[in-house]
Amino acid sequence: MINKLPRWVEIGGFSLALIAGSVNAIALLGFNHQGVSHLSGSSSLLGVELAQGELTSSLHLLLILLSFVLGAAVSGCLIGHQSLKLGRRYGAALFIEAITLVLAMLMLEHGSDAGHYLASAACGLQNAMTSTYSGAMVRTTHVTGLFTDLGIMLGLKLRGQPADRRRILLYLILIGGFIGGGVLGALGYSAWHYQALLGASAMCIVLAVVYLLYWHRQNHSATRH
Repeated sequence: MINKLPRWVEIGGFSLALIAGSVNAIALLGFNHQGVSHLSGSSSLLGVELAQGELTSSLHLLLILLSFVLGAAVSGCLIGHQSLKLGRRYGAALFIEAITLVLAMLMLEHGSDAGHYLASAACGLQNAMTSTYSGAMVRTTHVTGLFTDLGIMLGLKLRGQPADRRRILLYLILIGGFIGGGVLGALGYSAWHYQALLGASAMCIVLAVVYLLYWHRQNHSATRH
C-alpha cells in the first residue's frame, strides 16, 4: 500500500523531479528541442528519421536511447534492487549523476554530442533509482504515467470508490517538482547557457549529502535503542 511509503519519499521525490525537470528543460532549449529525461519522444523521432533515411540523425537518437539504458544499468548495478529502502546506495548514485551532469556540461560547451548522451545517461540513472514500492510507481524523470494514474483515480472516484489521498498527493508533488524544475532550467539556460547544468549537479550533491546524513542519523538512533 502507498501508505507504507516512508515520509522522506515525498521530499526526495520532489527534489529528484526538480532535477530532472531542470535537465530536460535545458535539453529542450539547447539540444535542438531534444528531451533527455524520457524516451517516448526520442523513440518517435528515431522512427521518423529512419523513415526519411536520415542515418546520421538516427544514429544520434539511437545513442541517446542507449545512453539512457546505460545510465539505468549503472543504477541497477549499484543499488541492486527495485524497492525503495533507506540505506541503499542512493547517495553514491546521486554523486555519479552529479559528475555525469558536469561532464555533460563540459562536452556541450565544446560542441560535442557526447554531452547529449551523458545528460541522457544521468536521467536514466536517476529514473532507475526509484522504481516500485508497495505497488506504487515512483518515477521522477517523466510525468506521463503520473497523469495517467491521476486520471484513473479520478475515474474510480466517479464510480464511487475511495480515493487514495496520499498517492494523489505524491503524484502531485512529483508533477509540481518536474514543472518547477522546468522553470528553473529555462531561467538558468537563458542566463548561463549549458552552465545551468551545474545547478542540477549541485542539487544532486546536496540531496546526496542530506540523504547520507539522514541515514546515519537513523542508524545511530536505532543503535541507541
